[in-house]
Amino acid sequence: MMNFEEKLEHSLDHLEQSRVKEAMLYSLCAPAKRLRPRMIYSVLKGYGLDESKGDYCALAIEMIHSYSLIHDDLPCMDDDDLRRGQKTCHCQFDEATALLAGDALLSEAFGLLMKTDCSAEIKNDLVSEFVNAIGANGMILGQMLDLISEEQQADVQMCSKIDILKTGCLFSLAMISGCLLAEKKTDKEVWRKIGYKLGLAFQIQDDCLDVSSTAQVLGKSLSDEKNHKSTFVSELGFKKAEKLYQQYFDEIENDLKMCNIQIEPVMDIINQIRHRDH
Repeated sequence: MMNFEEKLEHSLDHLEQSRVKEAMLYSLCAPAKRLRPRMIYSVLKGYGLDESKGDYCALAIEMIHSYSLIHDDLPCMDDDDLRRGQKTCHCQFDEATALLAGDALLSEAFGLLMKTDCSAEIKNDLVSEFVNAIGANGMILGQMLDLISEEQQADVQMCSKIDILKTGCLFSLAMISGCLLAEKKTDKEVWRKIGYKLGLAFQIQDDCLDVSSTAQVLGKSLSDEKNHKSTFVSELGFKKAEKLYQQYFDEIENDLKMCNIQIEPVMDIINQIRHRDH
C-alpha cells in the first residue's frame, strides 16, 4: 500500500508530460509536514474509521495548499525565493509557469474531490466547504487583506482576521472534511471553531519563529519584515504573542472534548504543532 508521499507523486500521472506538470510536481512533492492531510486522517481515526476514506480529500487539500504557496510567493505577492527548503516555483521555472502550475493544481483538486467515495449529499457538502474556505470570502480574501497590510498598519484584530482566513480556513476545511466523511455533521461547527483557533495559534507561533529562527531552519524566506507587514510580535511584543498562542492551544484541547470522538489522534498532531521549531 502506498504512503501519502507516494500517492502525491502519482496523483498527476494522468496528465500529459509538460513544463507545467513538472512545476506542479516540483511544488506539490517538496518536503513538507503535510499538516492538513494529516488533520483529515486524524479526525477519521478519532471517529474510528479507516483513514484511506480521506485519501482524495487529503490529496485535494494538499494540492490547494501547494497552489496557494506558489501564488503567495510570486513577485506580485510576497516575492519570496525560498519555500519548503527549496527555490520557489517561479524561481525554479519562471513566473508564467508558476502561475499556471498553481491554477492547474487548484483545478485538479476539485477533480480529485469528486472521486471521493461518499453519498451525493456529503459530496455536495464537501464541495461547498471547499469553495467557501478557499474562495473570495475565505483564503483569497485573507491574501488580499495581507497584501493591503503591507501599505496600511494592521492592528491585532486585522492580524487575527488575516490569519483565520489565510490559515484557519484550510485547517478548518481539513477537519470538517474528516467530520463530514465520518457522517458526524452535528460536530461540524465545533471543528470549524477548532480550525480557526489552530490557524491563529499556528500563525502567531510563526510570527514568533520568524523572530527567533532563521530562513534555513524554517525552510522559507522571512519576508514579513521586508514587506513591512504587521504581525502579532510587532503589535504585541514577543512575550505577549507567545502567551497568546499558548492560550489558543489550551482552548483547542478543551473544545475537542465537545466532539464525540477519541481525541488522542487529533491531539497528537495538535501537540506536534504546538512544540514545533520550524
